[in-house]
Amino acid sequence: MTEEGSLRLVTGLVKWFDPSKGYGFVLDDEGGTDILLHANVLRNFGRSSVADQSRVRVMVQHTKRGVQAAEVVSIEPPPTDGQPPIADLDIDVIEHMDSLPLRPARVKWFDKSKGFGFANIFGHADDVFIHIEVLRHSGFADLAIGEAICLRVVEGPRGLMAAQISAWDNALPQDKDDRGHHDDETDVMAHVAE
Repeated sequence: MTEEGSLRLVTGLVKWFDPSKGYGFVLDDEGGTDILLHANVLRNFGRSSVADQSRVRVMVQHTKRGVQAAEVVSIEPPPTDGQPPIADLDIDVIEHMDSLPLRPARVKWFDKSKGFGFANIFGHADDVFIHIEVLRHSGFADLAIGEAICLRVVEGPRGLMAAQISAWDNALPQDKDDRGHHDDETDVMAHVAE
């Protein structure tokens, strides 16, 4: 045990997280009591939610109320079987996911009960479809309206769709020309996989 207030690094699995309640619990790989994970701690990491069974590394502290996460260090999405999360994503897209650029975006709306929603890439009016299974495979449980995120986008059978979702601060910086315009403003979706 550590004394109250001191921090230690813990790795574990998210037992559950409920964005509407604003908290969840992490199971410490080394055993012991469940670790409270509050929504504010996730927000400080740039996320509004985390998917159940995601592997997390958190700095924890013992308080009068029990063990609580004080800081999220990393989040790894739940393990998958290597197959695309939805049929509209070709296995080739999954194998070459890292070659797609992460585009900064904002959530237009997302309805967990319906299992989908939409976002917009910054500077682009086109809606990007987000399926709940892509969300879960990316390590998120839910998205809030207006939340800043990053997307890897592909052309699906019915239009643009998210192939992967990441925290907003993972976007690649865009170079500006001598007029102050982004070099890809004319075709921000030029790198979309088809």
